[in-house]
Amino acid sequence: MQKKESKEKVENEKEKLLLHACCAVCAAHPFDLLNENFDTTIYFFNPNIYPEKEYLIRRDELINYCEQNEYKYIVEEYEHDRWLEYIKGFESEPEKGARCDKCFDFRLLKTAQKANSLGIKNFTTTLTVSPHKISKNVFASGQKAAQLYGLNFLEYDFKKQDGFLKTMQIAKKNAFYRQQYCGCEFSIRKIEN
Repeated sequence: MQKKESKEKVENEKEKLLLHACCAVCAAHPFDLLNENFDTTIYFFNPNIYPEKEYLIRRDELINYCEQNEYKYIVEEYEHDRWLEYIKGFESEPEKGARCDKCFDFRLLKTAQKANSLGIKNFTTTLTVSPHKISKNVFASGQKAAQLYGLNFLEYDFKKQDGFLKTMQIAKKNAFYRQQYCGCEFSIRKIEN
């Protein structure tokens, strides 16, 4: 009992951070790094994921991982129609193009809103763990959202220093489901061609 109380005391002394995560695969390594210095809560808001069955697989696996490890987490509702409206006109953009930037904006704005409503001053995202994402674009979206709410967006490029490799090792060890596309129906199109 003493050990748990002292762990809680140390966590209470750390600054809080909200970590936007798209799946368990991408969340595990960044969470481990961040939780050394922050009292970290994982935040799942990914209305871009399609179809809903895919969304549920990714959501449920992240929930299971968090619960097994006693990590704090928050899951938002699936708002795919709102996301489609937001990216309207960008559907035919290539991967890593303007549609992806709009998607980062949408998800990180909602993350900043959530952090602000919880009184958490720091937030970041696991999106940079992927070699298929342009980190500077993710950072730009995060900084825009942070400015709107007077928060700190922490620019971590989680793929650096073998971060992607470490992520894959954790995924293999935990037998995580590994998706074959980023998430939206437009990224499915890329792999089908």
